[in-house]
Amino acid sequence: MQHHPSRAAIAAGILLTAAVGTTIPASASASGSASAPASASAQAEAEASQQAPTMALVVNARWGGHCSFDRIVIDVRGTMPPVTVKPVRELRYDGTGAKVPLAGKHFLEIKLSPAAAHNEAGRSVYRGPKLLKIHLPKLKGLALTGDFEGTVSFGAAFHTKPTYKTFKMHSPERFVVDISHPNRCR
Repeated sequence: MQHHPSRAAIAAGILLTAAVGTTIPASASASGSASAPASASAQAEAEASQQAPTMALVVNARWGGHCSFDRIVIDVRGTMPPVTVKPVRELRYDGTGAKVPLAGKHFLEIKLSPAAAHNEAGRSVYRGPKLLKIHLPKLKGLALTGDFEGTVSFGAAFHTKPTYKTFKMHSPERFVVDISHPNRCR
């Protein structure tokens, strides 16, 4: 019998690909099913798929002025978590409850959860502003108000009641708040 190394390599690659593509359902592995992954890499892949997803990391917040709106952008590493934006009477720091020193009569609270602004070692990954006075037509201030118990929160300050819209953008992941104002570019 003649030995063909290239055919053997192709056959091994096909078998390995088939084995890696096979995973055990969580219910089967918990019940002690006799079927097991065909290779160590398939075993590792099966275990990784059963672990909780990595928490989204909030790495930056930025702002900008445009002709008819001011914009806040929150940059996220990982999958975008659910985000809530709501008007509040005042801004408070999460955890301590201390008042956030931003001047304004109207405020928006922006919360991303589950999310963190620190890595697993507890080091901050957030590189944006912590507390900043801003001089745009509507947006007057922005603060990181919390990175506490799986929630990252921000506060935005305004002198007049903001009219806003929100949306998510991808590649890279970011959350956007556009605050409308009269067109200043005409």
